[in-house]
Amino acid sequence: MPEIIKPLASQFLWNMPRDERKVYLTFDDGPTPGITDQILDILQEYNAKATFFCLGKQVELAPDLFERLVQEGHRIGNHTYSHPNGWKTTAFAYLKNVLQAEHFIQTDLYRPPYGRITRGQATAIRKRYHLVMWDIITGDFDLNTTPEECYERVAKHLEGGSIIVMHDSVKASKNVLGSVRPIIEHILSLGYELAPLPSAASLEE
Repeated sequence: MPEIIKPLASQFLWNMPRDERKVYLTFDDGPTPGITDQILDILQEYNAKATFFCLGKQVELAPDLFERLVQEGHRIGNHTYSHPNGWKTTAFAYLKNVLQAEHFIQTDLYRPPYGRITRGQATAIRKRYHLVMWDIITGDFDLNTTPEECYERVAKHLEGGSIIVMHDSVKASKNVLGSVRPIIEHILSLGYELAPLPSAASLEE
């Protein structure tokens, strides 16, 4: 994310402090059977923790997989119920979708689908959540990209405190499953810890 944009959206969390020896892997759009569970197996191999921004409809379909995320110590975030585009959705419908997801996802972290949200939507959601964006996006959802390109995007831009976006979705499956292991190994080789995002209360201290 270009540095010049960040001050214009200071109500969002773009990265954690640069001087800390931690990096934050995040996954959007799951949990997805056959994909999220493979990612969890890989994270477990490296004793690494991540943050999963889940869709309510996916949690409803795969409650056992969601429970595994929680039990294995990963952080959970709300990513709406059905992934609406905030720029194309009325404030009422958008907030209703976020609240619908709350029936399945108890958390104080929120990430807008596509990173698209209006100022009014963000102001309302901030009353209940800390809004989390990112500073590195792998592009794993792009069918024209490759796992190697996803890895290179991380390797090129990685810093302490980086928040990295990946997707545990069907669309991203080839790229995320092909790149998550080398990305984890690269991060660890630089001496960083892979940690889950802290609670909203800690972020606001």
